[in-house]
Amino acid sequence: MHGFFITGTDTGVGKTVVTAGLAANLKQRGFNVGIMKPLQSGSEKTERGLVSIDASYAMQVAEINDPMEIVSPYRLEPPLAPRIAAEITGVTIDMDKISLAYQELCERHDLILVEGAGGIMVPITGKFLMADLAILLDLLVLIVARPGLGTVNHTLLTVEYARSRGIQIAGIIINDFDQSKAGPAEKTNPGLIEELSGVPVVGVIPHDHDLDVDTYSPGQVTRLVGEGVDWEKVFLPVS
Repeated sequence: MHGFFITGTDTGVGKTVVTAGLAANLKQRGFNVGIMKPLQSGSEKTERGLVSIDASYAMQVAEINDPMEIVSPYRLEPPLAPRIAAEITGVTIDMDKISLAYQELCERHDLILVEGAGGIMVPITGKFLMADLAILLDLLVLIVARPGLGTVNHTLLTVEYARSRGIQIAGIIINDFDQSKAGPAEKTNPGLIEELSGVPVVGVIPHDHDLDVDTYSPGQVTRLVGEGVDWEKVFLPVS
């Protein structure tokens, strides 16, 4: 197993938080783990050029030190779908460049967590979608979902599309569960999603007021993911 492709039911569901927490915990469990964010829209402009905020945050949390050029080969400034951000800025996205960067990371690490951008059908270039990237890299998929109302529909649609493309799903992680605000929907959604999709919900990650990816504030992400994920389920045979 080379690792996991981490996708979401939408943008802003917490893929970066989950990626960072998984990486940190896998490292603590003795895995030589690497992180990849192949395409970052809304990259941070610095004196060193454009930097992937998501990759930087995850590497900081997991204490991983790889060159940004291979961790995030395409760093685009507009906060748009990668295809549109690339078109606006005149960048041509070459999938071979991403594949070569991934292979270099595989030579450095035993297991790679690849974080997608947005959801599984977000366009990268032409009609090449995030789903196609997961297939190209031959990775198991972990789906990150919101806890609230509407997440059952979004999650089931993501599962069904992934299955229609022959993608193997390792599990679903519910992120940002706020116990103090949880109503009937939040409390019943994990069980309902698992029942209707046939995919295990391998983790429920609590809300953390101190966590902020944009300001590189780690909060308690390592502990919360460590406690919120059922690690035996993550490595069960996939659906």
